[in-house]
Amino acid sequence: MFTKRIIPCLDIKNGRTVKGVNFVNLMDAGDPVELAQQYAQKGADELVFLDISATQEARKTTLELVLHVAEQVNIPFTVGGGIGSISDVDSLLKCGADKVSINSSAVKRPELINELSAKFGNQCIVVAIDAKQINGAWKVHLVGGSVPTNIDLFEWAKEAQDRGAGEILFTSMNHDGTKNGFANEALAQLSKDLHIPIIASGGAGTIGHFEEAFTEGKADAALAASVFHYGEIEIKTLKQNLKEKGIAVRL
Repeated sequence: MFTKRIIPCLDIKNGRTVKGVNFVNLMDAGDPVELAQQYAQKGADELVFLDISATQEARKTTLELVLHVAEQVNIPFTVGGGIGSISDVDSLLKCGADKVSINSSAVKRPELINELSAKFGNQCIVVAIDAKQINGAWKVHLVGGSVPTNIDLFEWAKEAQDRGAGEILFTSMNHDGTKNGFANEALAQLSKDLHIPIIASGGAGTIGHFEEAFTEGKADAALAASVFHYGEIEIKTLKQNLKEKGIAVRL
């Protein structure tokens, strides 16, 4: 049986970890290198590091920071933000990243997924999708959620898989930072439609929300930020609770 993964997310802006609600009102949450080190020690299965302003500012992910984080962790480490080419991915992997996350660049040029998967293998290509439910339909948003599109979440996720994505990281913009639970209906639909792992993101507030993401949402991993950054949920406690509920996790 595959174990379910718990993944802290480090959203980085100007070299600091930040967190907001519904993608706005960002607040400082600490030093990313220190946080990464703590999470690796406290039982996180993986880390995700997203340079959230890289695309908006038309620049590359900060390689030096990636290098510093990679030096401090011994668990898989995914990096995203401003990635648009084979050379970008090559640089990040050489700095210690295990996987890369692409979002806006993949929507703008879907062939990028094919190219990266062919070059590096689909095991290290994560396609992140930020989507918002509008009048009952889930629509993909780009550039840190600031640019709406008419692209359907489920159709795009299926295309990303078919082009070579190894995982889908789905963030519900409606749920992000609200601490009201994950978008479990959408997650369950993605899990039904796809055969690659689905990472749930957006809405974690309680241990019960993680349990629901795995049981109702059928997610393979659950990602969260503020509940971990501010010490509201301890990863070891979370995993022990999940195990008691019969959910396979790595303790």
